[in-house]
Amino acid sequence: MPSTGGRSSLATNPAEKARHHAGREVAVIGIGQTAFGERWEASFRDLVTEAGLKAIQDANIQGEDIDAVYVGSMSTALTIGQEHVAPLVIDHAGLADFHMPATRVEGSGASGSIAFRQGVLAVRSGDADIVVVGGVEKMTDSSDAETARIVGSSMDQEWESFVGATDTAIHAMMARAHMDELGTTLDMLAQVAVKNHDHGLKNPYAQFKRPITREQVHAAPMVADPLTRLHCAPLSDGASTVVLCPLEAAESFTKKPVKVAGTGQGSDTLALHARHSLTTMAAARAAAERAYAQAGWGPDSVDVAELHDAYTVNELIALEDLGFFPRGGAGPATLEGETALGGRIPINPSGGLKARGHAVGATGLAQIAEIVSQLRNEAEGRQVKDARRGVCHNTGGTGATAVVTALEVL
Repeated sequence: MPSTGGRSSLATNPAEKARHHAGREVAVIGIGQTAFGERWEASFRDLVTEAGLKAIQDANIQGEDIDAVYVGSMSTALTIGQEHVAPLVIDHAGLADFHMPATRVEGSGASGSIAFRQGVLAVRSGDADIVVVGGVEKMTDSSDAETARIVGSSMDQEWESFVGATDTAIHAMMARAHMDELGTTLDMLAQVAVKNHDHGLKNPYAQFKRPITREQVHAAPMVADPLTRLHCAPLSDGASTVVLCPLEAAESFTKKPVKVAGTGQGSDTLALHARHSLTTMAAARAAAERAYAQAGWGPDSVDVAELHDAYTVNELIALEDLGFFPRGGAGPATLEGETALGGRIPINPSGGLKARGHAVGATGLAQIAEIVSQLRNEAEGRQVKDARRGVCHNTGGTGATAVVTALEVL
């Protein structure tokens, strides 16, 4: 009997969907970044133009080659008083006369990775051949109170912000739950910060280039128990850009193309209290499952990863959600050095959000640029030996949105 349509005729699991929706394979052919930090001397326009031009030059393309542009940015209306930023980016990159489609994407801290994923889908589908994807944020022009309000707008306004909950307080509850349920200790949480600061020393784009100790993390001013100031990533200014094209054409632009092996996105409830667990992020698990299914490989094949460590607990949760360690295993492994450069699975060689900085809309693309640098063997001073496969994990808000990207060199 012929199918009458509906879900019975559709793929139902990530592996089947990956086969059904393969399309063209996609490669990264260019990357560009700015330094992250308190960039008082640079405007939003300066930052996005600097990163974009670097990526275009790295990809050996011209403006007329570009078919589409995607821009990831969290809250430009509040941070710089400007909406409709996609055509602004085109204009200040000198591309306005080409009239290509330009789209701004928002997903809180995952904005950059969502923009990247949309660019991948455009190339994969055949709608575009060369796509430029940029992420940018200018966070430090706002007061501390205004910045807290901007970040808090990614939470549930009725159930969380209205009653006084803050982004840090929500993550502190996650940290306390991880400690209570899985035996994570303060030393394990602190070691995430120590390790990422050590890595940041080797990254020329990093905001913080100084080592810290566990004792300093413990002694720092308390923000929301158990998280002190040194458990928290800074909010930064910065931009990052990548250029995409079909894999089959990549070697005509660069000798070092990096294949986008898989990209997955997931979502969950906005309010933390409505989720099934405080010690895992279902959106990230779903995104990872989809990315791994498309790639045809899993966590055991990963050589290096960039994970979203807005707070130290986020890195431990991500290590477990993406399958690098069993539940409760990430903290001890971190304390034993397994996630440091030279360890079993180096995590955040860039310094992560904690040391590189968190220029919100740019963060996901900065992660991708770091993994591309690693796979091209260009991460001087922090290079993971023989890295061939890498993963990026980027979340929005308190985990209601997550994107996982799998990259490899052939």
